[in-house]
Amino acid sequence: MWSQVYNPFGSAILSTLFAALPVLALLGLIAFARMQAHLAAMLTLVAALAIAILVFTMPAGMALEAALLGGLTGLFPIGWIVLNVIFLYRLTVENGSFKVLQDSIAGITPDRRLQLLLVAFAFGAFFEGAAGFGTPVAVTGAILIGLGFSPLAASGLSLIANTAPVAYGALGTPIVTLGAVTGLDPFELGAMAGRQLPFFSVLVPFWLIAAFAGLRGMLQIWPAILVCGVTFAVPQFLVSNYHGPWLVDVVAALVSMGCLVAFLKVWQPRTLWASPALRGDDPSAGAVLPQARSLGAAARPPAYGHPHGSGEVMRAWTPWIILCVFVFIWGTQTFKDLVNPLFFPKFPIEGLHNLVQKVPPVVAKPTPEAAVFNFNILTMTGTGIFLAAVVSGFVMGYSPARLIAAYGRTLWVVRYSLITIAAMLALGTLTRYSGVDATLGLAFAGTGLLFPFFSALLGWLGVALTGSDTASNVLFGGLQRITAEQLGLSPVLMAATNSTGGVMGKMIDAQSIVVASTATGWFGHEGTILRYVFWHSIVLACLVGGLVMLQAYVWPFTAMVVGG
Repeated sequence: MWSQVYNPFGSAILSTLFAALPVLALLGLIAFARMQAHLAAMLTLVAALAIAILVFTMPAGMALEAALLGGLTGLFPIGWIVLNVIFLYRLTVENGSFKVLQDSIAGITPDRRLQLLLVAFAFGAFFEGAAGFGTPVAVTGAILIGLGFSPLAASGLSLIANTAPVAYGALGTPIVTLGAVTGLDPFELGAMAGRQLPFFSVLVPFWLIAAFAGLRGMLQIWPAILVCGVTFAVPQFLVSNYHGPWLVDVVAALVSMGCLVAFLKVWQPRTLWASPALRGDDPSAGAVLPQARSLGAAARPPAYGHPHGSGEVMRAWTPWIILCVFVFIWGTQTFKDLVNPLFFPKFPIEGLHNLVQKVPPVVAKPTPEAAVFNFNILTMTGTGIFLAAVVSGFVMGYSPARLIAAYGRTLWVVRYSLITIAAMLALGTLTRYSGVDATLGLAFAGTGLLFPFFSALLGWLGVALTGSDTASNVLFGGLQRITAEQLGLSPVLMAATNSTGGVMGKMIDAQSIVVASTATGWFGHEGTILRYVFWHSIVLACLVGGLVMLQAYVWPFTAMVVGG
């Protein structure tokens, strides 16, 4: 048994500095040295191993096994999802049905800003709610590229849009997991998150369009943005507070998409944004196409359409409808309970399992850390996506031989992305078992009266490190509750904030950035994407922290606290 050491130098400042080095090195190599992501991830992993072993005194064998466990977890389930989503996308492109799908979306509205609301925010939120774990960014990034968006726009904007829904992703998995690790009621945690995130569900669509089109471009379509955000936020609050955390995103996304499409049948902006590029991304960005006549907000817009018949459009959407069905089924707990007993091998990592011990003040009492690789391949979301792709391939007329050949080509295309994801998860898992992440967390927990603000940043840090709101809740959920009780704050508020603050870290975690670059085919530009989204992530996380400060100390916001 090895007990984690959180202050190896006897100096909190020096220990925190060394704990932060792997994270800073990774960001620096990708964003500023412009190193390819897979090389940066592997170099950073080597540096993290040295720090864990030489500074934090973790036994070398345990450190290597922790990295191995993380690498396996990176490939299954995350890499498995990415591989199969790109496989489906490539099938539809090769078949020509993706072009029809692109035209059908443009038929709803030719305005690129409104397409972003439909695809990146609302449609992405549905996939976040049904599957999570990188699926929404992979799907929406691929669709936006197909619609003609530039790689930076498709990647960066998909990441920004995939924020407000994350806490309820994969049918509420982050909130349910948070309840399990903190001992708090998941219904109360979900309800508390549902009293924080709706503010940002309204804000993020405005933020998304402003990032793409600038303030003026955003103001030109504010009625549609308001409809999109409000019709997502209201169901998000109602479902989370009166039903539970499980179906929040699915219901809110469907309501938002339906209301936005209905609204666009009676309203279109006076000026159409014709450029698919991100503002400032290239010289054509910002180009607009004036309509033939000025339209008021209540006027019926001109009819937009496409040259395809309804049957052709339905065939083009069929693969994605099949994907939605499979992903939703695979996300239900009923399905998991039925299938997992058939084949759910668990592989304890010998030499690591229950041999690493978390100690106070990170946990209330010394607690051994399990280290088990759950190879639940039958119920992994990626398996559902794979089957959806195969079924869709047969529906589109592919032969088995062509499907196998296409899968081999897809595997070759995403090979570096899979290596990167494995290395990133190896790094995140190593920091967890070595106690490096806890050292960083304790630095945030020592902020006293300002802790509600830094509580959100702690969740942000957890997601940035691990790539998952669920993993961040496992990492820091217990620490949030313990610190809250020591400071006389609401444990439910602080624990929920770990999840809601964490959603803003989703756009900068290296795993998500690699998924985005893979989905858009923009390999080797992960640093460009990171530099673009980084400040959006920081500012939005600070806004979450500001809201939590109000909920912790200022009436009437304090009345919003569940159980407070």
